[in-house]
Amino acid sequence: MTASQYEREIKGILEGEKKIILKITKSCAIIEKNNYIKIYDKPFVVIRAAGSFGIDLVAVRGDISFLLEVKTSIQDTIHFSSINGKLQKQAEDMQKICEATKTLPIYAYRIKNYRGDSWRLFTLKIKNIEGRLKLLHNILPKLENSKKGYYIMRWNKGLPLSDFILYLCR
Repeated sequence: MTASQYEREIKGILEGEKKIILKITKSCAIIEKNNYIKIYDKPFVVIRAAGSFGIDLVAVRGDISFLLEVKTSIQDTIHFSSINGKLQKQAEDMQKICEATKTLPIYAYRIKNYRGDSWRLFTLKIKNIEGRLKLLHNILPKLENSKKGYYIMRWNKGLPLSDFILYLCR
């Protein structure tokens, strides 16, 4: 699958597309599958963002909205220092935008060839977030920093997407 196919996959999940949810939950535990199914009753409208400025998708629902950056890897760790620091610059730009607009940024990390819930979510440290977004920001794991100050995303430290959906659909 290409990066854009993974973007379409999480877009379909958040929009409550049954075909996509049934496909990705085949190898999930019953509790994970049941959590995913909850999105059917409270789906988002998800818009794909044009360009590569660090935001792939915008998810909107009456009670909440957030920006999503989608990352995939066969490895369990993504170092933002790689690729000439492009990922780091994108993250820093997204952090500035989100602080200025009081918007929640979410990194969705899909590990390839994993049986079960293969998506993990993270956020950046953002100041001035209010209301329900602040509650959501508090439960999401933050990206780590390396000794040199670059972000690191470790898949096993992320919040499973199925748990995120459960929280959002209460």
